Amino acid sequence: MLLAVTGITGHSGGFLLRQLIDNHFDGTLRALVRQSSNTAALDASGLKVEKVVGSTKDVDSLRALVRGADTVVHISGIWETPKLLEAIEAEGGVGHVVLVHTSGIFSKHKMASGVYRQIEESMQPYLERGMNVTILRPTMIFGDIRDHNVSKFIRMVDRFPVMPMIDRGLAPVQPVNARDLGQAYYKAAMHPTLPEREYICSGERPVSVRELCELIGKYLGKKVRFVSVPMGVGVAGAWLVKGLTLGKADYVEKVLRLGEDRSFSHDAASRDFGYEPEPFETGLKREVEEYIHAR
Repeated sequence: MLLAVTGITGHSGGFLLRQLIDNHFDGTLRALVRQSSNTAALDASGLKVEKVVGSTKDVDSLRALVRGADTVVHISGIWETPKLLEAIEAEGGVGHVVLVHTSGIFSKHKMASGVYRQIEESMQPYLERGMNVTILRPTMIFGDIRDHNVSKFIRMVDRFPVMPMIDRGLAPVQPVNARDLGQAYYKAAMHPTLPEREYICSGERPVSVRELCELIGKYLGKKVRFVSVPMGVGVAGAWLVKGLTLGKADYVEKVLRLGEDRSFSHDAASRDFGYEPEPFETGLKREVEEYIHAR
């Protein structure tokens, strides 16, 4: 099997590499890497690795990546999906394409969600011509202090004497650990076909924003105090900050999303390719402990 991957040197991509190693992948792993990419983990993997030096923005690089591939896994991001599909169709022969997109496409408030939908609408001609595509939709990704999601809540709980909560912090989220995504990418890629076009890859269970912060406080050994802020007041404050900073500090969307239900079931992924996220508390405790050791 020739498995071609974009983004394997990234956050969740590194956990796909770990899955390939742990499961003794005996095919060829072809990875698209930048000239500046740190490929030490690839080089030390013990796998049969081919590196294509290039960019996901360059169709010629993508064509070199997918040429002769059985399966392609695209982790680098939804923005380059159109170029990737163009390259795959031009080369031909790829049996299965796994695209890692986002559950943010369902948001009422995320500014990019409209663009996400346009990109996926642009895929329709390829699907109509028979390209075998599976879309994986991670929820909010966490897993270590490099993430841009849960790590922010950890720093806030650690530093703030009182945590402000939009509408009491009751809106649910369902963060997914990057380790679990590595598992999802691997398991989906090992199936030549899957019965559904798209799958949500969420964490083990939903948690409210308040419960998330309470758990962080527990692992930090700190009692967390909360103050509830009505959504209208929070949004007005965000607009005020944006105006005072001439648009440099724009938190309006972030505040609005704190009141949005961002929990999604992963039942279909569990049913069709055996996706099994670890307990949420396990991943969160690991990340808080990493934060404590690093501060």
